[in-house]
Amino acid sequence: MHIPQGMAYALLGNVPPIVGIYMAFFPVLIYFFFGTSKHVSIGTFAIVCLMTGKVVATYSTPISSSLSNNTLFDSSRDLNDSLPMFYSPMQVATAVTFSVGLLQLLMFILRLGIISSLLSESLVSGFTTGAAIYVLISQVKDLLGLQLPKRKITHFKLVYTVIDIFNVLKYPNFAALTVSTVTIIIMVLNNEFFKPWLKQKCNMPFPIELIAVISGTIISNYFDLAGHYVIETVGNIPTGLPKPELPTIQLIKDIATDCIAITMVSYTVTLSMALIFAQKLHYEIDSNQELFAMGISNIFGSFFSCMPVSASLSRSLIQQTVGGKTQIASIISCSILLIILLFIGPFFESLPRSVLASIIVVSLKGMLLQMKQFLHFWRLSKLDGMVWIMTFLIVIIVGIDVGLLIGLLTSISTILILSIKSYSCLLGHIPNTELYLDTSKYKDPIELPGIKIFHYRGGLNFANKDYFKSKIFKLVNIDPQKELKLRSKKAKNQFEMQLNDGNNEKLRFLVIDLSSLSYIDPSGVAILYNIANEFNSIDISVCITGCSGSIYDSILEYNKHVSEKPNFLILLTIHDAVTYALSEFTSI
Repeated sequence: MHIPQGMAYALLGNVPPIVGIYMAFFPVLIYFFFGTSKHVSIGTFAIVCLMTGKVVATYSTPISSSLSNNTLFDSSRDLNDSLPMFYSPMQVATAVTFSVGLLQLLMFILRLGIISSLLSESLVSGFTTGAAIYVLISQVKDLLGLQLPKRKITHFKLVYTVIDIFNVLKYPNFAALTVSTVTIIIMVLNNEFFKPWLKQKCNMPFPIELIAVISGTIISNYFDLAGHYVIETVGNIPTGLPKPELPTIQLIKDIATDCIAITMVSYTVTLSMALIFAQKLHYEIDSNQELFAMGISNIFGSFFSCMPVSASLSRSLIQQTVGGKTQIASIISCSILLIILLFIGPFFESLPRSVLASIIVVSLKGMLLQMKQFLHFWRLSKLDGMVWIMTFLIVIIVGIDVGLLIGLLTSISTILILSIKSYSCLLGHIPNTELYLDTSKYKDPIELPGIKIFHYRGGLNFANKDYFKSKIFKLVNIDPQKELKLRSKKAKNQFEMQLNDGNNEKLRFLVIDLSSLSYIDPSGVAILYNIANEFNSIDISVCITGCSGSIYDSILEYNKHVSEKPNFLILLTIHDAVTYALSEFTSI
């Protein structure tokens, strides 16, 4: 799978196909010594290659273009030279790889392995689904053999690509279309029917991608598809290992922003897959050590014509399924790839690019099916659904890097919203028990006459104290300030009507249940005093229950610095508060 996927995904990065095989060799050797996962398969990954390809397309100038402007291609020219600087796609790609490696090492030094937890499940799902659409559209050119104009644009690239496709759609290369159609049909039939049957018989997967590459190469050679039907092929594939070259350091300041997004995606994908296998097979993963391993692997690979590497779920699953237990399996793979690089590489020069495009499109099925997850996230939480759809739409409309940034900001915003607008409800009593449940979710709980029980979940701080107060007033259906105004106007009948609850019983006791309160700051304690004062002013007693040790200590500490005594009771449980309230009612 390294050979077909490597060659195919290298095209996404706008670099020669042989680079994909380099990526399956050089970085893997380094990861073998420093990585902590026993099963992830390091190498090409579609989304990371696509993001790298965007940077390559933005900052590189093909040698032919530079020569047409009567300017020699010179990577060593001083940046202060008045002549324009031209970079080859390979120079930009290796500079990206080197920058990603440096960023990962910096994250390792700062112990930022935990940063991947900022990428929520809904964000990752929306991002990868949007990127899959991006990859799919980008392959239509090779699938249909279309000639699209070169556009050096940073954002809205997919929109322009779709416009360009429709402009030239009436001029397809029917030979390329035929090759793509046959390849896709055979691979889909294999994946849907033959592969499940073979899985029942043995663990060894059928290498349909490799067979497609070999068959496509042989057929292209035999029928001279490039000559007779003008089918675009892979082209020159050099033999031997690439000479080590220093990456173009002067490019780093220009590509740094793009590299941050690539770093986050490659690390998050790799760590997620490593954790999946670690949990399944009961061993430990060091998230910070993974940063170090990937950083060193990328820096080393940048000297040998590699793009940034990441783990592949499909290859990792196969490596684990067929019995691989350590990264020695990757070393065996490297040994076979070394033979390809030294002797067999030129064999694939006549391979039609439409075959590689077909392999990419078929492999996207899993990511495209993630569209179904949107409804799942929406049903669970409207906020998670918003994160998914915002990330997805921005990725396909504006760009992958912007989509990731907007998705991350949206995800963080939902955390802030949830921390400010925490869950709250009124509780009712289950007869003949000491249980109190949410009256809006359950039918059995009943509200006790003259008593309201307010339950709050989350933190209480300066940011959400006003929300907390307004929520109590709304659920209890009493605003003490308004009631005082009514009383001052001597509107006794209206006042009494407002104070009556659903059971036509005057509210006399408010219980605030803080058993699910995670944190409280001085502003939060102050609002408790304020609320109690306001309810006391209209003859309603307040009791706080369920305080944890830290919450209780915060209330006591606050009380030391204020002159007034607590104007509310503090009891252990809701039932204690209800029992106390009922005893007060009977004593009156």
